[in-house]
Amino acid sequence: MARLDINRSGEMEVFVRVVDLGGFSAAARDFAMTPSAVSKLVTRLETRLNARLVNRSTRKLQLTPEGCRYYEHGVRVLANLDEAERAAAASDSPSGRIRVSTNVPFGRHMLLPVLPDFMALFPDVSLDLSLTDHVVDLLEDRTDVAVRAGPLKNSALMARKLGTVKLHIAAAPAYIQRRGMPKHPDDLAGHNLLGPNYVRASGGWPLCVDGVDRVIKPVGSIQASDGEALRELALAGAGLARLANFQVRGDFARGTLVPVLESFTVSDSEEVHAIFLGQGGHMPARVRVFLDFLAERCRVG
Repeated sequence: MARLDINRSGEMEVFVRVVDLGGFSAAARDFAMTPSAVSKLVTRLETRLNARLVNRSTRKLQLTPEGCRYYEHGVRVLANLDEAERAAAASDSPSGRIRVSTNVPFGRHMLLPVLPDFMALFPDVSLDLSLTDHVVDLLEDRTDVAVRAGPLKNSALMARKLGTVKLHIAAAPAYIQRRGMPKHPDDLAGHNLLGPNYVRASGGWPLCVDGVDRVIKPVGSIQASDGEALRELALAGAGLARLANFQVRGDFARGTLVPVLESFTVSDSEEVHAIFLGQGGHMPARVRVFLDFLAERCRVG
C-alpha cells in the first residue's frame, strides 16, 4: 500500500521536467525551486526506487536505462492524469502540442496537404513537425509520433500500419532520350542510379528476373539525404531513382517522369507505419486523434 506522505506524482512530474528541459537548473526555474532542491528530490526518488535514474558524472544530462524507462512511463502517467482532470472538469477536448517526425516524401505528399483539415477539426492542438529521412529516437527526441517506411525492428514501440506502398524506378523523358530506356535489369549497369545516403536505406533496388529475386545496388554520381531530393534530381534528368508511388503518380500522369523496368519491379513495395510510445489506452487524447486522422486521411497504397 502506498504511503500517503509520498507525493509520487509530484516527484514524477519534476523528474519528467528535468529530462524535458535538459537539466536541474532549467527545471528549477520552471518550478520556482532551487537547483539543489530539485537535485535532492531526484535523489530521494532514486533512493525510494532503489535505482539510479541519472548519471551525474557528465556535464550533459544523461539518463540510465532505468531512467529512460521511468521517464517513458512517467510521461504516459502524467498525460493520463491530465486527461482525468480535464474529463472531471467536463473539458476532455484534445489539446496541447504533438511532436511529429516523418520522412520527407510522406510529409510533403501525404501529410502536409491534409494538415489544415486536422487543425480545423482540433483547433486546440498544435503540431511541432519535423521532416527527415533519418530515424529519430522517440524517447531521446521527445517525439510523440513518427512515420516510418520499411521493415520495423523489434522494439517496445507501438505501431499503426498506414498501408503498403508500391515503389517504382523512374526517370525524366529527357534522360531516357539521352541515355536510352533500360529493357532489362542488366542494362542498369550503363545508367546513373541515384541513391540515398541515409542510414535506414535498404541495401539496393529489388528486382525479379525470371522468377529469381535480385538486388541492384544504386551506383551513380549523386547521393541524397532524402527521398524527395532524389525525386527532384530525377525530374531534372540527373538519372534513375527508386521512388514511392505517392511521390510519382502525379509525375507519371503529367509525363514529367516515366516508369522504368515495371515488369521487373512488380513486387517492390514497403510498409508504412505510424510509430508511437505506449498502448492505445495510455496516450493523450491529442495523440490518439492524430493517429486516427493519419489512419483515415494518410493511408498509402
